[in-house]
Amino acid sequence: MAEILRVGVAGLGTVGASVVRLLLRQAQALAARTGREIVVTAVSARDKGKDRGVDLAGAAFYDDPIALAAADGIDLFVELIGGSEGPARVSVETALAKGKSVVTANKALLSAHGSALAELAESRHVALAFEASVAGGIPIVKTLREGLAGNSIERVYGILNGTCNYILSRMEAERLSFEECLKEAQRLGYAEADPTFDIGGFDSAHKLSILASLAFGARIAPEAVEIEGIERVTLADIDAAGELGFRIKLLGVAQRTAQGIEQRVHPTMVRKTTAIAQVMGVTNAVTIDADAVHELTLVGPGAGGDATASAVVADIADIAKGVRSAPFGLPSASLRKLERAPAALHEGGYYIRLAVPDVPGAFAAIATAMAERKISLESIMQHGARAARRSGAAQVGTQVGVILITHATTERLVREALDAIYADGVIAEPAQVIRIERE
Repeated sequence: MAEILRVGVAGLGTVGASVVRLLLRQAQALAARTGREIVVTAVSARDKGKDRGVDLAGAAFYDDPIALAAADGIDLFVELIGGSEGPARVSVETALAKGKSVVTANKALLSAHGSALAELAESRHVALAFEASVAGGIPIVKTLREGLAGNSIERVYGILNGTCNYILSRMEAERLSFEECLKEAQRLGYAEADPTFDIGGFDSAHKLSILASLAFGARIAPEAVEIEGIERVTLADIDAAGELGFRIKLLGVAQRTAQGIEQRVHPTMVRKTTAIAQVMGVTNAVTIDADAVHELTLVGPGAGGDATASAVVADIADIAKGVRSAPFGLPSASLRKLERAPAALHEGGYYIRLAVPDVPGAFAAIATAMAERKISLESIMQHGARAARRSGAAQVGTQVGVILITHATTERLVREALDAIYADGVIAEPAQVIRIERE
Protein backbone atom coordinates (compact mmCIF):
# COMPACT_ATOMS: atom_id res chain seq x y z
CA MET A 1 0.00 0.00 0.00
CA ALA A 2 1.20 3.52 -0.84
CA GLU A 3 2.21 5.99 1.84
CA ILE A 4 -0.43 7.70 3.99
CA LEU A 5 -2.26 10.72 2.55
CA ARG A 6 -2.06 13.35 5.28
CA VAL A 7 -5.07 15.67 5.24
CA GLY A 8 -5.44 19.08 6.85
CA VAL A 9 -8.99 20.41 7.31
CA ALA A 10 -9.58 24.14 7.75
CA GLY A 11 -13.04 24.90 9.10
CA LEU A 12 -14.80 22.57 11.52
CA GLY A 13 -18.39 23.73 11.19
CA THR A 14 -21.21 21.43 10.16
CA VAL A 15 -19.49 20.34 6.94
CA GLY A 16 -15.94 20.16 8.32
CA ALA A 17 -16.96 18.00 11.28
CA SER A 18 -18.95 15.76 8.93
CA VAL A 19 -15.92 15.36 6.65
CA VAL A 20 -13.69 14.24 9.54
CA ARG A 21 -16.43 11.93 10.80
CA LEU A 22 -16.94 10.37 7.36
CA LEU A 23 -13.21 9.83 6.82
CA LEU A 24 -13.00 8.05 10.18
CA ARG A 25 -16.10 5.94 9.58
CA GLN A 26 -15.08 4.90 6.06
CA ALA A 27 -11.34 4.62 6.72
CA GLN A 28 -11.00 0.94 5.80
CA ALA A 29 -13.24 1.15 2.73
CA LEU A 30 -11.42 4.25 1.47
CA ALA A 31 -8.02 2.59 1.95
CA ALA A 32 -9.21 -0.43 -0.03
CA ARG A 33 -10.58 1.74 -2.84
CA THR A 34 -7.68 4.15 -3.11
CA GLY A 35 -4.73 1.95 -2.21
CA ARG A 36 -3.58 4.20 0.61
CA GLU A 37 -4.62 5.22 4.09
CA ILE A 38 -6.23 8.66 4.43
CA VAL A 39 -5.62 10.33 7.79
CA VAL A 40 -6.61 13.76 9.12
CA THR A 41 -3.34 14.88 10.67
CA ALA A 42 -4.15 18.56 11.29
CA VAL A 43 -7.14 20.88 11.64
CA SER A 44 -7.87 24.57 12.02
CA ALA A 45 -10.88 26.26 13.62
CA ARG A 46 -11.79 29.32 15.66
CA ASP A 47 -12.51 27.44 18.88
CA LYS A 48 -10.19 24.59 19.81
CA GLY A 49 -12.22 23.47 22.81
CA LYS A 50 -15.64 23.18 21.15
CA ASP A 51 -17.20 19.72 21.22
CA ARG A 52 -17.90 18.78 17.60
CA GLY A 53 -18.85 15.16 18.24
CA VAL A 54 -15.77 13.81 16.49
CA ASP A 55 -12.44 12.52 17.74
CA LEU A 56 -9.67 15.00 16.89
CA ALA A 57 -7.17 13.78 19.49
CA GLY A 58 -4.63 12.68 16.90
CA ALA A 59 -4.73 15.87 14.85
CA ALA A 60 -2.48 18.90 15.32
CA PHE A 61 -4.46 22.11 15.90
CA TYR A 62 -3.74 25.39 14.13
CA ASP A 63 -5.35 28.70 15.05
CA ASP A 64 -4.41 30.09 11.63
CA PRO A 65 -5.64 28.25 8.51
CA ILE A 66 -2.89 29.86 6.45
CA ALA A 67 -0.28 28.29 8.74
CA LEU A 68 -2.06 24.95 8.33
CA ALA A 69 -1.99 25.34 4.55
CA ALA A 70 1.78 25.84 4.65
CA ALA A 71 2.49 23.08 7.20
CA ASP A 72 4.88 20.27 6.30
CA GLY A 73 2.65 17.78 8.11
CA ILE A 74 -0.06 17.69 5.44
CA ASP A 75 -0.18 16.63 1.78
CA LEU A 76 -3.73 17.77 1.02
CA PHE A 77 -5.49 20.93 2.21
CA VAL A 78 -9.30 20.97 2.62
CA GLU A 79 -10.77 24.48 2.75
CA LEU A 80 -14.20 24.72 4.40
CA ILE A 81 -13.97 28.26 5.77
CA GLY A 82 -16.11 30.09 3.21
CA GLY A 83 -15.94 33.53 1.64
CA SER A 84 -14.26 34.80 -1.50
CA GLU A 85 -11.45 36.71 0.23
CA GLY A 86 -9.49 36.73 3.48
CA PRO A 87 -8.23 33.51 5.08
CA ALA A 88 -10.09 31.27 2.63
CA ARG A 89 -8.43 32.74 -0.44
CA VAL A 90 -4.98 33.17 1.09
CA SER A 91 -4.91 29.68 2.58
CA VAL A 92 -5.89 28.03 -0.72
CA GLU A 93 -3.31 30.07 -2.62
CA THR A 94 -0.70 29.17 0.01
CA ALA A 95 -1.41 25.45 -0.18
CA LEU A 96 -1.28 25.41 -3.98
CA ALA A 97 1.92 27.45 -4.05
CA LYS A 98 3.46 24.95 -1.62
CA GLY A 99 2.64 22.09 -4.00
CA LYS A 100 -0.30 20.70 -2.02
CA SER A 101 -3.55 19.63 -3.64
CA VAL A 102 -6.68 21.45 -2.49
CA VAL A 103 -10.29 20.37 -1.99
CA THR A 104 -12.85 23.11 -1.38
CA ALA A 105 -16.61 23.56 -1.11
CA ASN A 106 -16.31 27.33 -1.52
CA LYS A 107 -18.45 28.48 -4.47
CA ALA A 108 -17.89 32.18 -3.70
CA LEU A 109 -14.11 31.73 -3.86
CA LEU A 110 -14.28 29.74 -7.09
CA SER A 111 -16.69 32.15 -8.74
CA ALA A 112 -14.43 35.09 -7.94
CA HIS A 113 -10.98 33.51 -8.39
CA GLY A 114 -11.46 30.03 -9.88
CA SER A 115 -9.58 30.70 -13.11
CA ALA A 116 -6.52 32.09 -11.33
CA LEU A 117 -6.53 29.26 -8.79
CA ALA A 118 -6.77 26.68 -11.57
CA GLU A 119 -3.73 28.23 -13.28
CA LEU A 120 -1.79 28.10 -10.02
CA ALA A 121 -2.73 24.46 -9.41
CA GLU A 122 -1.69 23.48 -12.93
CA SER A 123 1.62 25.31 -12.63
CA ARG A 124 2.42 23.31 -9.47
CA HIS A 125 1.08 20.02 -10.93
CA VAL A 126 -1.42 19.54 -8.10
CA ALA A 127 -5.19 19.10 -7.97
CA LEU A 128 -7.86 21.71 -7.30
CA ALA A 129 -11.11 19.83 -6.65
CA PHE A 130 -14.49 21.38 -5.83
CA GLU A 131 -17.32 18.87 -6.29
CA ALA A 132 -19.00 20.12 -3.11
CA SER A 133 -19.17 23.72 -4.31
CA VAL A 134 -22.29 23.16 -6.44
CA ALA A 135 -25.44 21.24 -5.53
CA GLY A 136 -24.08 19.57 -2.37
CA GLY A 137 -24.04 15.81 -2.73
CA ILE A 138 -24.98 15.75 -6.44
CA PRO A 139 -21.88 14.79 -8.51
CA ILE A 140 -22.52 17.47 -11.12
CA VAL A 141 -18.91 18.71 -11.44
CA LYS A 142 -17.55 15.26 -12.26
CA THR A 143 -20.49 14.61 -14.59
CA LEU A 144 -19.80 17.74 -16.64
CA ARG A 145 -16.01 17.52 -16.53
CA GLU A 146 -15.53 13.80 -17.08
CA GLY A 147 -18.77 11.85 -17.49
CA LEU A 148 -19.94 13.91 -20.47
CA ALA A 149 -16.54 14.60 -22.03
CA GLY A 150 -17.77 13.16 -25.33
CA ASN A 151 -20.78 15.47 -25.50
CA SER A 152 -21.36 18.99 -26.78
CA ILE A 153 -23.49 20.72 -24.16
CA GLU A 154 -26.16 23.18 -25.24
CA ARG A 155 -27.71 24.05 -21.90
CA VAL A 156 -27.29 23.35 -18.20
CA TYR A 157 -29.90 24.55 -15.76
CA GLY A 158 -31.30 23.71 -12.40
CA ILE A 159 -32.49 24.38 -8.90
CA LEU A 160 -29.26 25.39 -7.20
CA ASN A 161 -30.52 26.85 -3.91
CA GLY A 162 -32.50 24.77 -1.43
CA THR A 163 -33.72 27.76 0.57
CA CYS A 164 -35.53 29.27 -2.41
CA ASN A 165 -36.95 25.92 -3.49
CA TYR A 166 -38.23 25.33 0.04
CA ILE A 167 -39.96 28.73 0.12
CA LEU A 168 -41.61 28.33 -3.28
CA SER A 169 -42.67 24.76 -2.45
CA ARG A 170 -44.28 25.85 0.83
CA MET A 171 -46.04 28.78 -0.83
CA GLU A 172 -47.65 26.41 -3.32
CA ALA A 173 -48.44 23.51 -1.00
CA GLU A 174 -49.79 25.50 1.94
CA ARG A 175 -50.78 28.79 0.29
CA LEU A 176 -48.54 30.80 2.60
CA SER A 177 -47.11 34.18 1.70
CA PHE A 178 -43.47 34.66 0.79
CA GLU A 179 -42.85 36.43 4.11
CA GLU A 180 -44.39 33.59 6.14
CA CYS A 181 -42.36 30.94 4.33
CA LEU A 182 -39.14 32.91 4.72
CA LYS A 183 -39.67 33.18 8.49
CA GLU A 184 -40.26 29.43 8.69
CA ALA A 185 -37.12 28.75 6.63
CA GLN A 186 -35.13 30.91 9.05
CA ARG A 187 -36.63 29.10 12.05
CA LEU A 188 -35.63 25.73 10.58
CA GLY A 189 -32.12 26.90 9.74
CA TYR A 190 -32.59 26.77 5.96
CA ALA A 191 -32.19 30.55 5.67
CA GLU A 192 -29.80 32.94 7.39
CA ALA A 193 -30.86 35.86 9.56
CA ASP A 194 -29.94 38.00 6.55
CA PRO A 195 -31.30 35.83 3.70
CA THR A 196 -30.36 38.19 0.85
CA PHE A 197 -27.59 35.96 -0.51
CA ASP A 198 -30.07 33.10 -0.99
CA ILE A 199 -33.39 34.73 -1.89
CA GLY A 200 -31.69 37.41 -4.00
CA GLY A 201 -30.26 34.73 -6.32
CA PHE A 202 -26.58 35.45 -5.58
CA ASP A 203 -25.80 31.98 -4.20
CA SER A 204 -27.29 30.39 -7.33
CA ALA A 205 -25.33 32.82 -9.52
CA HIS A 206 -21.99 31.77 -7.98
CA LYS A 207 -22.82 28.13 -8.63
CA LEU A 208 -24.06 28.80 -12.15
CA SER A 209 -20.84 30.57 -13.12
CA ILE A 210 -18.92 27.42 -12.15
CA LEU A 211 -21.27 25.16 -14.14
CA ALA A 212 -21.06 27.42 -17.19
CA SER A 213 -17.27 27.24 -17.17
CA LEU A 214 -17.35 23.46 -17.01
CA ALA A 215 -20.10 23.11 -19.61
CA PHE A 216 -18.74 25.50 -22.22
CA GLY A 217 -14.98 25.45 -21.73
CA ALA A 218 -14.87 29.11 -20.77
CA ARG A 219 -13.20 31.14 -18.07
CA ILE A 220 -15.47 31.87 -15.12
CA ALA A 221 -17.34 35.14 -15.62
CA PRO A 222 -19.58 35.86 -12.62
CA GLU A 223 -20.22 39.39 -13.84
CA ALA A 224 -21.97 37.91 -16.89
CA VAL A 225 -24.78 36.36 -14.82
CA GLU A 226 -28.11 38.21 -14.92
CA ILE A 227 -29.61 37.90 -11.44
CA GLU A 228 -33.18 38.21 -10.15
CA GLY A 229 -34.37 36.78 -6.83
CA ILE A 230 -37.72 35.47 -5.65
CA GLU A 231 -38.71 38.38 -3.40
CA ARG A 232 -41.49 39.58 -5.72
CA VAL A 233 -43.15 36.19 -6.26
CA THR A 234 -46.65 36.26 -4.77
CA LEU A 235 -49.43 33.77 -4.14
CA ALA A 236 -51.21 35.28 -7.15
CA ASP A 237 -48.28 34.15 -9.32
CA ILE A 238 -48.18 30.70 -7.69
CA ASP A 239 -51.93 30.24 -8.26
CA ALA A 240 -51.84 31.49 -11.84
CA ALA A 241 -48.91 29.20 -12.65
CA GLY A 242 -50.83 26.22 -11.31
CA GLU A 243 -53.92 27.04 -13.36
CA LEU A 244 -51.79 27.29 -16.50
CA GLY A 245 -50.01 23.97 -15.88
CA PHE A 246 -46.77 25.46 -14.57
CA ARG A 247 -44.78 25.57 -11.35
CA ILE A 248 -42.46 28.42 -10.34
CA LYS A 249 -38.84 27.59 -9.55
CA LEU A 250 -35.76 29.73 -9.06
CA LEU A 251 -33.52 28.43 -11.84
CA GLY A 252 -29.95 29.06 -12.81
CA VAL A 253 -29.65 28.69 -16.60
CA ALA A 254 -26.51 28.67 -18.76
CA GLN A 255 -27.25 28.27 -22.44
CA ARG A 256 -25.38 28.38 -25.72
CA THR A 257 -26.93 30.81 -28.23
CA ALA A 258 -25.95 32.30 -31.59
CA GLN A 259 -25.00 35.52 -29.76
CA GLY A 260 -22.91 33.87 -27.05
CA ILE A 261 -23.51 32.22 -23.68
CA GLU A 262 -26.52 33.25 -21.62
CA GLN A 263 -26.12 33.03 -17.84
CA ARG A 264 -29.22 33.93 -15.88
CA VAL A 265 -30.77 33.31 -12.47
CA HIS A 266 -34.44 34.17 -12.04
CA PRO A 267 -37.87 32.83 -11.07
CA THR A 268 -39.01 30.61 -13.91
CA MET A 269 -42.20 28.87 -14.95
CA VAL A 270 -41.61 25.22 -15.80
CA ARG A 271 -44.20 22.73 -17.00
CA LYS A 272 -45.49 20.51 -14.21
CA THR A 273 -44.79 17.49 -16.41
CA THR A 274 -41.01 18.11 -16.43
CA ALA A 275 -38.64 16.29 -14.09
CA ILE A 276 -37.33 19.49 -12.55
CA ALA A 277 -40.85 20.65 -11.64
CA GLN A 278 -41.23 17.61 -9.37
CA VAL A 279 -38.29 18.66 -7.17
CA MET A 280 -39.70 20.11 -3.97
CA GLY A 281 -38.40 21.30 -0.60
CA VAL A 282 -34.68 21.84 -0.02
CA THR A 283 -33.65 19.37 -2.73
CA ASN A 284 -31.50 20.50 -5.67
CA ALA A 285 -31.63 19.34 -9.29
CA VAL A 286 -29.55 19.98 -12.39
CA THR A 287 -30.54 19.17 -15.97
CA ILE A 288 -28.03 18.96 -18.82
CA ASP A 289 -29.00 19.15 -22.50
CA ALA A 290 -26.28 17.54 -24.62
CA ASP A 291 -26.04 16.11 -28.11
CA ALA A 292 -25.34 12.47 -27.26
CA VAL A 293 -27.27 11.90 -24.01
CA HIS A 294 -29.94 14.48 -24.91
CA GLU A 295 -31.41 15.31 -21.49
CA LEU A 296 -29.92 14.18 -18.19
CA THR A 297 -31.29 15.25 -14.78
CA LEU A 298 -29.49 14.71 -11.47
CA VAL A 299 -31.46 15.18 -8.25
CA GLY A 300 -30.29 15.09 -4.65
CA PRO A 301 -29.56 16.96 -1.43
CA GLY A 302 -28.04 20.34 -2.19
CA ALA A 303 -26.78 21.16 1.28
CA GLY A 304 -26.27 19.76 4.76
CA GLY A 305 -23.27 18.35 6.55
CA ASP A 306 -23.37 14.75 5.37
CA ALA A 307 -24.35 15.47 1.75
CA THR A 308 -21.65 18.10 1.27
CA ALA A 309 -19.10 15.97 3.16
CA SER A 310 -19.85 13.12 0.76
CA ALA A 311 -18.73 15.29 -2.17
CA VAL A 312 -15.64 16.52 -0.31
CA VAL A 313 -14.57 12.97 0.56
CA ALA A 314 -15.12 11.84 -3.04
CA ASP A 315 -12.61 14.50 -4.14
CA ILE A 316 -10.17 13.43 -1.42
CA ALA A 317 -10.46 9.81 -2.59
CA ASP A 318 -9.73 10.80 -6.21
CA ILE A 319 -6.60 12.66 -5.14
CA ALA A 320 -5.54 9.69 -3.00
CA LYS A 321 -5.79 7.53 -6.14
CA GLY A 322 -3.65 9.98 -8.09
CA VAL A 323 -6.49 11.36 -10.21
CA ARG A 324 -5.75 14.92 -11.28
CA SER A 325 -8.02 16.52 -13.87
CA ALA A 326 -7.82 20.05 -15.22
CA PRO A 327 -10.07 21.85 -12.69
CA PHE A 328 -12.47 23.20 -15.32
CA GLY A 329 -12.18 20.37 -17.81
CA LEU A 330 -9.63 21.99 -20.10
CA PRO A 331 -6.14 23.32 -19.37
CA SER A 332 -6.48 26.91 -18.18
CA ALA A 333 -4.68 28.21 -21.27
CA SER A 334 -7.36 26.58 -23.44
CA LEU A 335 -10.33 28.12 -21.61
CA ARG A 336 -11.77 30.79 -23.86
CA LYS A 337 -13.14 34.12 -22.79
CA LEU A 338 -16.87 33.76 -22.34
CA GLU A 339 -18.85 35.56 -25.03
CA ARG A 340 -21.78 37.05 -23.17
CA ALA A 341 -25.15 36.94 -24.91
CA PRO A 342 -27.02 40.22 -24.34
CA ALA A 343 -29.93 39.69 -21.92
CA ALA A 344 -32.18 41.81 -24.15
CA LEU A 345 -31.87 39.20 -26.89
CA HIS A 346 -33.03 36.31 -24.71
CA GLU A 347 -35.88 34.60 -26.54
CA GLY A 348 -38.68 32.64 -24.94
CA GLY A 349 -42.20 32.76 -23.58
CA TYR A 350 -43.18 35.18 -20.82
CA TYR A 351 -45.77 35.34 -18.07
CA ILE A 352 -46.83 38.95 -17.46
CA ARG A 353 -49.15 39.92 -14.60
CA LEU A 354 -50.65 43.42 -14.69
CA ALA A 355 -52.87 45.35 -12.29
CA VAL A 356 -55.18 47.05 -14.79
CA PRO A 357 -57.79 49.76 -14.03
CA ASP A 358 -61.30 48.48 -14.74
CA VAL A 359 -61.99 51.29 -17.20
CA PRO A 360 -62.87 51.37 -20.92
CA GLY A 361 -59.88 51.21 -23.26
CA ALA A 362 -57.35 49.76 -20.78
CA PHE A 363 -57.26 46.31 -22.33
CA ALA A 364 -57.12 47.77 -25.85
CA ALA A 365 -54.06 49.87 -24.93
CA ILE A 366 -52.25 46.81 -23.62
CA ALA A 367 -53.11 44.75 -26.69
CA THR A 368 -51.93 47.57 -28.97
CA ALA A 369 -48.57 47.88 -27.19
CA MET A 370 -48.01 44.17 -27.64
CA ALA A 371 -49.19 44.04 -31.25
CA GLU A 372 -47.02 46.98 -32.31
CA ARG A 373 -43.98 44.95 -31.26
CA LYS A 374 -45.29 41.77 -32.87
CA ILE A 375 -45.61 40.02 -29.51
CA SER A 376 -48.03 37.15 -30.02
CA LEU A 377 -50.17 36.23 -27.03
CA GLU A 378 -50.84 32.57 -26.32
CA SER A 379 -53.46 33.42 -23.72
CA ILE A 380 -54.91 36.32 -21.76
CA MET A 381 -56.95 35.88 -18.61
CA GLN A 382 -58.47 37.98 -15.89
CA HIS A 383 -57.31 36.66 -12.54
CA GLY A 384 -58.95 37.22 -9.18
CA ALA A 385 -61.73 39.41 -10.56
CA ARG A 386 -64.53 37.26 -9.20
CA ALA A 387 -63.21 37.45 -5.62
CA ALA A 388 -62.79 41.20 -6.00
CA ARG A 389 -66.41 41.61 -7.04
CA ARG A 390 -67.62 39.55 -4.09
CA SER A 391 -65.78 41.93 -1.81
CA GLY A 392 -67.28 44.92 -3.57
CA ALA A 393 -63.87 46.14 -4.72
CA ALA A 394 -64.27 45.62 -8.45
CA GLN A 395 -66.02 48.83 -9.34
CA VAL A 396 -65.26 51.35 -12.10
CA GLY A 397 -61.80 52.80 -11.47
CA THR A 398 -60.51 49.90 -9.39
CA GLN A 399 -57.86 47.42 -10.52
CA VAL A 400 -58.19 43.85 -11.70
CA GLY A 401 -55.46 41.30 -12.34
CA VAL A 402 -54.70 40.50 -15.96
CA ILE A 403 -52.31 37.73 -16.95
CA LEU A 404 -50.70 37.48 -20.37
CA ILE A 405 -48.80 34.45 -21.66
CA THR A 406 -46.71 35.22 -24.71
CA HIS A 407 -45.40 33.03 -27.47
CA ALA A 408 -41.62 33.15 -27.99
CA THR A 409 -40.37 36.71 -28.10
CA THR A 410 -37.38 38.67 -26.87
CA GLU A 411 -36.72 40.30 -23.53
CA ARG A 412 -36.16 43.63 -25.31
CA LEU A 413 -39.58 43.63 -26.94
CA VAL A 414 -41.36 42.70 -23.71
CA ARG A 415 -39.63 45.51 -21.84
CA GLU A 416 -40.37 47.99 -24.65
CA ALA A 417 -44.05 47.06 -24.59
CA LEU A 418 -44.25 47.49 -20.83
CA ASP A 419 -42.49 50.85 -21.03
CA ALA A 420 -45.12 51.99 -23.55
CA ILE A 421 -47.91 50.77 -21.28
CA TYR A 422 -46.39 52.63 -18.32
CA ALA A 423 -46.00 55.78 -20.43
CA ASP A 424 -49.68 55.66 -21.45
CA GLY A 425 -50.67 55.58 -17.79
CA VAL A 426 -52.59 52.33 -18.30
CA ILE A 427 -51.07 50.68 -15.22
CA ALA A 428 -49.64 52.31 -12.13
CA GLU A 429 -47.87 49.36 -10.50
CA PRO A 430 -44.79 47.58 -11.91
CA ALA A 431 -45.70 44.47 -13.88
CA GLN A 432 -44.65 41.04 -12.72
CA VAL A 433 -42.65 39.33 -15.47
CA ILE A 434 -41.56 35.69 -15.18
CA ARG A 435 -39.78 33.80 -17.95
CA ILE A 436 -41.11 30.47 -19.17
CA GLU A 437 -38.36 27.90 -19.71
CA ARG A 438 -38.69 25.66 -22.73
CA GLU A 439 -38.75 21.91 -22.18
